[in-house]
Amino acid sequence: MTSASPIDVAVGILMKPNGDVLLAQRPDGKPYAGYWEFPGGKVEPGETIENALKREFVEELGVQIVSVEPWCGVEHVYPHAHVRLHFYISRDWDGEPQSLEGQAFAWQGALGVEPLLPATIPLIEWLDRVRYARQVTKIL
Repeated sequence: MTSASPIDVAVGILMKPNGDVLLAQRPDGKPYAGYWEFPGGKVEPGETIENALKREFVEELGVQIVSVEPWCGVEHVYPHAHVRLHFYISRDWDGEPQSLEGQAFAWQGALGVEPLLPATIPLIEWLDRVRYARQVTKIL
């Protein structure tokens, strides 16, 4: 059963200068356990999306987000929840990601992990345009 109004979720894409992005695997006990996603989590009442993202990255990965840029928003209805995903890209953070909640994670260039969380799949082509646009500009 899904909720009537969507749950706001802050989602972060850590992006290295070469375009690699960090994906995390959903841990056992959560819906879609074993699926890969961009890290993030629910926005708490009274919290801004950006602050939720920063909090989640400290809690899940031990990483301090220095700056982010809003990228896109997507609503998706899963069997267990209706979510409104707010995607942000960060190219500037402090620390190396650690598995603080027991989740696997992987830096990906050409995305090779499977399965991807359903709401993430349509965004991969858009993300590739962002990831590689700067590299193409530098070559030209």
